[in-house]
Parts: sequence; structure tokens; C-alpha cells
Amino acid sequence: MNHFALPDGAGIDLARFPADPRDPLRAWDASDDYLLQHLADGEVSVDGLEGRLVILGDRWGALATALAAHAPVQITDSYLAQRATAENLARNGHPAHAVELRSSRDEPPARVDVLLVRVPKSLALLEDQLLRLAPAIHAGTVVVGTGMVAEIHTSTLELFERVLGPTRTSLARRKARLIFCTPDPEVLGARPANPWPQRYPFPPGVPGAGARLAGTTVTNHAGIFSAERLDIGTRFFLEHLPTPARGHHVVDLGCGNGVLGLAAALTAPGAELTFLDESFGAVASAEETFRANADPATRARFVVADGASGLAPASVDLVLNNPPFHSYQAATDATAHRMFADAKRALRPGGELWVVGNRHLGYHVRLKRIFGNCRTVVGNPKFVILQAVKKG
Repeated sequence: MNHFALPDGAGIDLARFPADPRDPLRAWDASDDYLLQHLADGEVSVDGLEGRLVILGDRWGALATALAAHAPVQITDSYLAQRATAENLARNGHPAHAVELRSSRDEPPARVDVLLVRVPKSLALLEDQLLRLAPAIHAGTVVVGTGMVAEIHTSTLELFERVLGPTRTSLARRKARLIFCTPDPEVLGARPANPWPQRYPFPPGVPGAGARLAGTTVTNHAGIFSAERLDIGTRFFLEHLPTPARGHHVVDLGCGNGVLGLAAALTAPGAELTFLDESFGAVASAEETFRANADPATRARFVVADGASGLAPASVDLVLNNPPFHSYQAATDATAHRMFADAKRALRPGGELWVVGNRHLGYHVRLKRIFGNCRTVVGNPKFVILQAVKKG
């Protein structure tokens, strides 16, 4: 847990979700602090905030918790961010209804008077969200963005200008920067059409389970990793994907656009599929990809969740996992390790976890610790595919 000092001298206690006292990563950074300081003593006063306040991309609820007295709407693509916000509100004595939590797939508010933007890692996600919010923004809307210097690029500023209006930045402070955008009715009226979701045909010539996907169409909502083409890690995994038995329950854990789960369904008719991801956009992508290509009779669930933590114990036969190794800009293996532990709990005795990852990440060490075993199925200079079996 971190104590976040606010500009008025007060402070709030914050934690990421799921809270882990061993986690060295904070639930806020200098960009959150810079924005709140600007609201306290800059051109826009916190006390002077009027109308509908929307916070876009708040990573762990630092902004929403600090501004809870103003009844903000928080919009995020992250289930973990929503859970962190809810817990941080409770941690600091705010009722659950103090902040309205909406996902990136929910209908945007009809009117936005103050828009605070925590710049996301994905420019595509920012594009989609600004375009979705643009109809609710008017000439009087106050728009302030924030991010670390490494996250704000010329393309970021150009996007604000193209969708909303003239944009400038602040000086850097503690490696953070603010973005100031003045909505222009002419720009808002001439904004481009939203290009998301995007779709591409699955490339031919991928062996193994990939051959079953030839001729299918992959759907990607904004913010999905490698949204414009099949990424090389997934391609390698498809070449060596196991074939589940008929009736087996297969989980695509951290599903992204759902290509792995779809391949499992096409190679094993009669299998039951569950697609899990903490990104609302990813789960929407997986469902659209699956519905467009799979047998309508195939049993499939699509769940936005914290990994496999919500699955019933001993209910799964096979877990397919291409885990992330970043939490926003920070490199961390904590998410992958939590996925491995959750997968073991969800697997039946004899059930298998198959993982693809960059070779240098050393996932085999943690898998041996959790499962008591780990086999290298195949590897190349960049990737390795690992198999761990839950013993009875």
C-alpha cells in the first residue's frame, strides 16, 4: 500500500489490485500528482469543477479516489483498474457510488464538462476512446491530459488536435507532463470516423493448429496487442498447440483476440471454451472473432476477470496462456506468476497448463515451483513453449 500526499496536505492510501504487500510498484506516479497539483492551483481549480467530470484511463484509481467528492465517471479498459478503484474508494472511506465505473465498451456519458485523461500505453486505445467521447464534448469542456514524458509523443498531441482541437503541453516535472486541449466545434464536427474495431484475415501458411484458422477473420478492438497482424509469439504457439479431447474444458487465459481458443475449438469439436482477459476490449475482440468463425453449437464463455481466479477449482482440463510481462510501462512477472497459480487451482488432476513466453523470462523456474514439474515442449531463439501438469 502507498500513501499518496494530495496538494491540500491531506493524503490517501492506495494499492494496486490485487493488493500484494510484496509488490514494489506504486498505485500512482508523478503524472497523477502533477495533474492533481494543476487542478489545485492552476487554471482549473478542483473546487471550481462544475458539470460532468470524466476520468479516462485512470490506472489504479488514484485520480478517481482523490476526486471522489466531485462524483466523477471513470472510464477504463482494465478490469483490474476498476477493482483497484473500488477497493481504494473503500480504503479511504468513500461509498461505492462515489465514482461511476464504466468500461471502454460501455456507452459514454451524454455530456462531458471536464475530461481528465491519463494517457494510455496504446495510442489506438486513446484514439478509440477520444472518438467515442467526442460527441459529448463541447466548446466549454476543460480537457487536461497527463502522462510520463516517455508516454507522450508527437503522435499523442496530434491525435488530440485531430479529434478535439488545439493542443499544447506543459513543461516536464519529475519526468511527467500535462496536455492542454481546447475543444474546437469545427474540429469536433469534422472528426474522422472511428476505425475501431479492425479486422484482418488470418494469414495462410501457419502450420499446426494455425492451418485450421486459414480463411478466418480476426477482430481486434483498440488497445489489443498486435492488433494489425498475427504476433510471432502466438504464431509459434499455434504451430505447436496441443489438441484437446472432445468434451474437455479449455481456457484461453489472457485471451487477447481469442485466436488460441478459436484454434482449440476448431481442432477439437465438442470442446468447451472459456476466454478470460482483464481487458474489456480483449474479451469483446475474442467473442467477435469466435462468433464469426466457430460452430454456433460450440459452448463458449467470455469473461472479463482477474485471470483464472474466478474459475471453480478442478474444473478445467487445459489452459493456454501467453502471459503479459508488462504492467503499463513497468516490466514485471507478477501477473504471469499469478496466472500460473490460478491455473493450477482451476485444473483437474492431470490437467495441463501450456505457456508460451520469451525465452529470457525464465517461466520454467516458477512453473516448477508451483506445479512441481515443467517440460519444455519446443523452443526457438526467441520463444519457448512450456507444459506443466497438475498432479493428483
